[in-house]
Amino acid sequence: MIVPFRHRLVRAGAAFAIVASALAGCGSSGNPSASQSAGGAGGGTITATRVESVAGEVPASIRARGTIIVAADASYAPNEFMGPDGRTIQGMDADIAAALGQVMGLSIQMQNVKFDNILPGIQGGRYDLGMSSLTDSREREQVVDFVTYFIAGTSFFVRAGGPTVTTLGDLCGRRVSVETGTTQETDANAQRATCTRAGRADVTVLSFADQNATDLALQSSRVDVSMADSPVAAYQVAQSNGQFQLSGQPYGTAPYGIALPKGNGMSKAVLDAVKHLMSSGVYSSILARWRVTSGAITNPGINQAAS
Repeated sequence: MIVPFRHRLVRAGAAFAIVASALAGCGSSGNPSASQSAGGAGGGTITATRVESVAGEVPASIRARGTIIVAADASYAPNEFMGPDGRTIQGMDADIAAALGQVMGLSIQMQNVKFDNILPGIQGGRYDLGMSSLTDSREREQVVDFVTYFIAGTSFFVRAGGPTVTTLGDLCGRRVSVETGTTQETDANAQRATCTRAGRADVTVLSFADQNATDLALQSSRVDVSMADSPVAAYQVAQSNGQFQLSGQPYGTAPYGIALPKGNGMSKAVLDAVKHLMSSGVYSSILARWRVTSGAITNPGINQAAS
């Protein structure tokens, strides 16, 4: 089975309502069309323009259809999350998707999809792209193509005053919450086996269907530590009113990729659209809007997984 491997905060409006309230008034990026501008924290618009050479690289069948469906699990602020209206997907990935559509001359329809259903949905032809903090990996490249556009690692976070967890080895004897289908779940379960083989106390891994439930487990003291992608964990801690704190430094840095059906001819158009967003300054403006500039890259590519 291909693990979605989300290098993936809270589902807005649930565990920490502060996330939704803090971002209320953000510009909308849900269901953007080619004529819409990317919006986000801080208001205003970030506008990309159609580039004829890039639009011409879009396969004729997709160009004729005019709209592409982008799947995202809207539970991972600030990367992707539901806005205050409960329907509009906002965040870094939604803004980048909107801008990509503008460059390629396509309308973008964002769909909220359970995370571990995104890649099977792309393989099955239900979605044209997946933009949901998906890590590009060699295993995944066997079934989908990726265009890289960001980089992130995994961070540990605990309740304020909680245990110090700086490495996977520190999980031995601890209870950890993770989201189902993520690299964090894979890593925690692998460490569980490592601790057992070493004769150390077992790791109790609690997996949840969404990040909201994962965070609630930590907030309610069901677990000692939680794990999430580095920008997401940092944002979660910043928005928790002092309830959470980061522990240690991120590990396992790897690129995020825009997932596409294997060999469907869209990779070159998406890659050149990403390059245009970078050279035009739109990319950096979007990352700055969502305060995730530390994940910026300058060398996007197709299927760049290192492992």
